[in-house]
Amino acid sequence: MGRINEFFIRNVWAAVVLGVVVASLVTWVLFADRSFGTVLVRTCFYSVAGIAVALARRRKEKRAAGGSVDRLVRVEQSLRTGEVPSAPEDRAAMREIVGRRLHQTRHRVAALIFLVALFAGIAVLVGLTARPSQTIAFVVFGVAFMGWMVWSGNRQDRRLRTMRDALGTEQPKDVAPGAAAGGPGA
Repeated sequence: MGRINEFFIRNVWAAVVLGVVVASLVTWVLFADRSFGTVLVRTCFYSVAGIAVALARRRKEKRAAGGSVDRLVRVEQSLRTGEVPSAPEDRAAMREIVGRRLHQTRHRVAALIFLVALFAGIAVLVGLTARPSQTIAFVVFGVAFMGWMVWSGNRQDRRLRTMRDALGTEQPKDVAPGAAAGGPGA
């Protein structure tokens, strides 16, 4: 599994292609009366914004990791395994990325509640307007997707908080105690 994750970290294009293909397949299953080519083109068109957001986030995380893809890969592997990096530059990169991700996910619970409400509303509308097979497929997909989102989000949040706690106990030797806490001189 580690090699697959490393491959997707190094090759963002592969994650994008895989995401578009999976989204196209799910859409095609839900709307089987349309041709797969039409669904694929439509999914690619709607995926442009998501791809732009993913690439912008990747660029920022690469910059936070020191501009190196290799360091970003090391930091990601350390985060996934729970191993605290030993090199000072990797520790600094890990602190930056963990802090950034925890900040980005601070409204995670509210977002999940909104997503559940959104899926429930759409399931009701699909149930009122579509065939029973489409409704069942959408509900099964929605329950599986939300279950995976909650499980994955909780796991990632636990990893980030554990790593923050492990990194937060030490301060860099060249930084004054007040500066690290955001006090004078920061």
